[in-house]
Amino acid sequence: MTFVQIIDCRTSRVEELNRLMDQWVEQTRGKRTATHSIVGTDRSDAQHVVEIVEFPSYDVAMRNSQLPETDRIFRELVALCDEMPTFTDLDVVRDEALYKANARHMFERMADGSDLALLDNLLAEGYHDHDPTNPVDTLGMDAVRREVEQWRAGFDFAFTIEDQIADGDRVCTRWTWKGTHVGDFMGLQPTGMEVTMTGTTIHRFRDDGKIVEGWWQYDLLGLMGQLGAVES
Repeated sequence: MTFVQIIDCRTSRVEELNRLMDQWVEQTRGKRTATHSIVGTDRSDAQHVVEIVEFPSYDVAMRNSQLPETDRIFRELVALCDEMPTFTDLDVVRDEALYKANARHMFERMADGSDLALLDNLLAEGYHDHDPTNPVDTLGMDAVRREVEQWRAGFDFAFTIEDQIADGDRVCTRWTWKGTHVGDFMGLQPTGMEVTMTGTTIHRFRDDGKIVEGWWQYDLLGLMGQLGAVES
């Protein structure tokens, strides 16, 4: 279970506090077990500073706290604060990256046979799609729906999400696609063959969670080889 520690303090020396955190990151390189750290100041009280540190588990966090570098930095942290910092220890019971969830829903919606108008809930109206197999980029909702309809006409298919990584407004998804060739696809008559393909997609999101841009990389050549359209 992921563990999060919240350190709450008051200080007018925020820049020094930031430099102290930089020292901790450098001095514990290769030793620390923290996976994510955020430092924020209160918009209504600039001297109210909160640091949020994430660890894989409570036990791992406790081992991290026993590092001599962590102990030294903590004592310097206390010296920078106007009063003794407070600590809140949290076991994370829910951690949902909403952009990642919307990216998953996008793949599900493409494959589940649902009304493609529902894609409007996930894609921005001016969505821009970069697909190296297309001679020009796909722009707009109508073009996206036509693309998906072509794949649906050729295959009964589904995506398996293998990995997802979120960073700011972008989500990278590594996926496996499996389908049965049931209709015409790129001039190939249906073979009934079961085929598979792997790929990676990066989606860029806007503030409301809708996808505004996508970059695709996938093994179309391998798929065509499985269908007998090119030599293996």
